[in-house]
Amino acid sequence: MNLQNTDLHLIDVKLDELRPTQLTVGFREVNAKREHWASLDKKGRAAAIDSHWFPAVLGPKGRHYVVDHHHLGLAWLHEGVPSVKVTVLKDLSWLDATIFWRMMEHNQWVHPFDASGERCDYGNLPKQLLGLADDPYRSLAGELRMAGGYAKDTTPFSEFLWADYLRSKVSAARVRKDFDDALSEALAHAHDPDARYLPGWSGVVPPAAQSAKSAKNAQAVRVAERADMAAGKGKKASK
Repeated sequence: MNLQNTDLHLIDVKLDELRPTQLTVGFREVNAKREHWASLDKKGRAAAIDSHWFPAVLGPKGRHYVVDHHHLGLAWLHEGVPSVKVTVLKDLSWLDATIFWRMMEHNQWVHPFDASGERCDYGNLPKQLLGLADDPYRSLAGELRMAGGYAKDTTPFSEFLWADYLRSKVSAARVRKDFDDALSEALAHAHDPDARYLPGWSGVVPPAAQSAKSAKNAQAVRVAERADMAAGKGKKASK
């Protein structure tokens, strides 16, 4: 999430004090960001830090819960970056923990799912970005988008939705042993009709599904027409 230089209030926060709002990242993506950082000179690194703002929610005890840039933050931590620019999206610091997490979920600011795609308690969220675990399928989902498997979408945690879909399509052994082969298999499944519920899906809706949708729309039109006719008869009777 790259933000333009507007009137947003920015503060400097130590990178190791940011609280994650998810349990996993894709380590391949983290490593790619580390490599990019290593390729920058001093001026380029300063520009990168100045232009990448970490959106966060201020939570109980004044802690900053970052809601984006988990991969970048982890990469920079490994590279020794001490602090980053943070913009506070919402101050919820006055809420108790239960209501705080309820509001975080309501706003789709938290994704408490582990590397197996299983939901966890909020207490399982790591206390630092360094505590984020690797989900190879999140790496696969990210590479799949880069390879044109699906379109970039603003849906929160869209890559994780694709990761969960790919768990049932590509074996964990293949992802672990031959990532390129796993990516080819993922590409073969990316446009399948059963993936059409996913954000950014760019396949073709099967004829059967289109027919069902058309039939449903036609039925809705007939129901509306009958309602209009009934309403018209009622008006005539009242005269």
